[in-house]
Amino acid sequence: MSSVSSTPTGRAITPGRSAGPPPGPPSGASFDTLEAGPPRSSDLRGRRRPGELIARGLLAGAAMLSVVITAGIVIALLVPALTFFEQVPLLEFLTGTRWTPRFADASYGVLPLITATAWTALVALAVAVPCGLGSAIYLAEYAPERLRRILKPVLELLAGVPTVVFGYFALLWFTPFLQDLGLEVGPFSLLSAGMVMGVMIIPTIASVSEDAMSAVPNALRQGSAALGANRMQTSLRVVFPAAFSGVVAAVVLGISRAVGETMIVTIAGGQMVQMVSNPLQQGATMTTFIANAALGDSRVGSLEYNTLFVVGLLLFLLTLIVNLIAIELVRRFRQEY
Repeated sequence: MSSVSSTPTGRAITPGRSAGPPPGPPSGASFDTLEAGPPRSSDLRGRRRPGELIARGLLAGAAMLSVVITAGIVIALLVPALTFFEQVPLLEFLTGTRWTPRFADASYGVLPLITATAWTALVALAVAVPCGLGSAIYLAEYAPERLRRILKPVLELLAGVPTVVFGYFALLWFTPFLQDLGLEVGPFSLLSAGMVMGVMIIPTIASVSEDAMSAVPNALRQGSAALGANRMQTSLRVVFPAAFSGVVAAVVLGISRAVGETMIVTIAGGQMVQMVSNPLQQGATMTTFIANAALGDSRVGSLEYNTLFVVGLLLFLLTLIVNLIAIELVRRFRQEY
């Protein structure tokens, strides 16, 4: 005779059997569903939509376009340059101090063009980097939102002014202003051209740097303030290092513009090819020579004609070296949030 027990509700159960309801499928499911197993996810990768293929092709073409254009520029510069170096030794080109490709006793030392370019770029960066970074710190950390919405577009308007306007501004107003200050500058000087070029570059450095600083998380600012740092200490010791990679990119962009600028240095810097020892002198930069020589009547394929491509190739290589150095700095100091 088997033993039978009862529950508080009076329901009789036998040993080995629970008092709960009989097991069944979960709510909203049936035995047929459980026996069939979990639903299979649809494989979206197998579906090919014509619109997606077209978009992928357009994006891939846009990505490759810059590579193709850069390769075309290098080939267009390299072929005449190799022809040039078949007649002029490379060492003479890089170390010579006399550049007279159009004279009867032609000489092909490019150092005068390099020194003028270097002085102009250094003066421009001496103006643009402090002013640009100062503007970026103020806009990102100090300016009220309403004032920032006004100042930033006004600052960026300078980037839209034609460079020929800056050139005549430097020649007709800024150079006489330097002369009134007692500086020994002539009608043309690299100092005047470089300082006005620095004003032109300020919006580029300020805008890119401000975007990098604004992207720094507010948690870093709040943590710095919680430790007792004031706003200036937070800006210089927390925000600026955190945005260093963006600041480097802004400065490199400014250097590229300074080295490659043509109209300002052609109008205000002078066209005399000479070794430049200080920015008070006038001198012809690499871009000035290219602008002047391209308007001449040099025979295509001649040695004088190939000097255009050699100087252009040198300018391209200098810019490439600066960008490679900047990429290494950005890679080393990049911070991700």
